[in-house]
Amino acid sequence: MTIQWYPGHMAKAKRNMIADLNLVDMIIEVVDARIPLSSRNPDVDVIVAKKPRLLVLNKKDLAEDKITQYWLDYYQKQGFGAVAVNGAQKQGIRDLLAAAQKCAEPLWLEMERKGRLRRPIRSMVVGSPNTGKSTIINALAPRAVAKTGNKPGVTKGTQWIKTKNNIELLDTPGVLWPKFTDERVGFRLAVTGAISDLVFNQEDVAWELLKWLLDENPEALAARYKIADLAATPEEILEQIATKRGLLGAGGVVRTEPAAVLLINEFRNGKIGCFSLDKPGDEDILNHLEKKE
Repeated sequence: MTIQWYPGHMAKAKRNMIADLNLVDMIIEVVDARIPLSSRNPDVDVIVAKKPRLLVLNKKDLAEDKITQYWLDYYQKQGFGAVAVNGAQKQGIRDLLAAAQKCAEPLWLEMERKGRLRRPIRSMVVGSPNTGKSTIINALAPRAVAKTGNKPGVTKGTQWIKTKNNIELLDTPGVLWPKFTDERVGFRLAVTGAISDLVFNQEDVAWELLKWLLDENPEALAARYKIADLAATPEEILEQIATKRGLLGAGGVVRTEPAAVLLINEFRNGKIGCFSLDKPGDEDILNHLEKKE
């Protein structure tokens, strides 16, 4: 399955990110806890260079706890500050604040060493679309200040937001990269909502998702759609889902396209269960972070 999406506004957002880099002291990179490898933009590693960085695994409520903890340990061993949160429900925000303070402390100490007073640390919030950057910012700010939505592309431009803990946040639009070199990355970004639904065939993605669920947890799939005996193929299972949900056309014809949309949306919202698509052993997927010069 080949999925690519890099509209012009992302190229512009990347240029703005580079231009704004001199304005910030540290980077807060937000990834989807279900795909904490696949949702990392390789361009970010190059752009932010040696800026201190805090990695935030958002939407932890939709991921598997043990696997999320594995990735937290993994990234901490790589030298990142890393924390898992559910920004929508403000779960883990205290841990995020503490981690941000820890990341900022060396910067404040350096100011004092140079005889300067501590000033607010300016942090750029970056990440792929729909990872929940604006939701995280609203959880950190005294009041909701950033537009949010359960689809990619809600944030159109940059904006500064002040928090209570002497850290200022620069919100940025979600940015992908020009080419996904690993097909697993494209699928995982699409099925979790980081890629616009308009640029891929939802039935193709639904079939791929069903194949993955059959390997991962067929019981959860059967329970959600009340299917006593799952069919042998993804195509047939999608027809079973359509039938169970009454997605039928004239003459009782099964409508698989709306069934695909339903399946994908219910997977994204956690109604089928909590799943981590990036698993221990998938570290090779990080090859997409290697910037080819």
